[in-house]
Amino acid sequence: MPSPKYSKAKGRKLQNLLRDLLRVAFPSLEEDDVKSQTMGMPGEDIVLSPAARRKIPYSFECKNVERLSFWATVEQCENNCKDEVSPAIVVKKNRKNPMVAIPLDKFIELIKE
Repeated sequence: MPSPKYSKAKGRKLQNLLRDLLRVAFPSLEEDDVKSQTMGMPGEDIVLSPAARRKIPYSFECKNVERLSFWATVEQCENNCKDEVSPAIVVKKNRKNPMVAIPLDKFIELIKE
């Protein structure tokens, strides 16, 4: 079983990847608008400024694990959601690409014509 230090490092790596990808995707935002939460702190894994929140209406929970307790993660993400944002779970495991789980209605909004 991996050590807690190793597990936190894996989680931090995924949070930092998401933070960096969001910064690239939204170049009009400042670096301080999108931050990675300190490991072990409560709340959202990606901390967004009000300006970033207007552009990115999601509350992110990142899990870099081999086995995911999906519904517990959904509950955790929903509990961290602020008003007018949707939960978004970013998951990754070793040697696999990250995936995102969002509510079905939000997914339909993204793909509809």
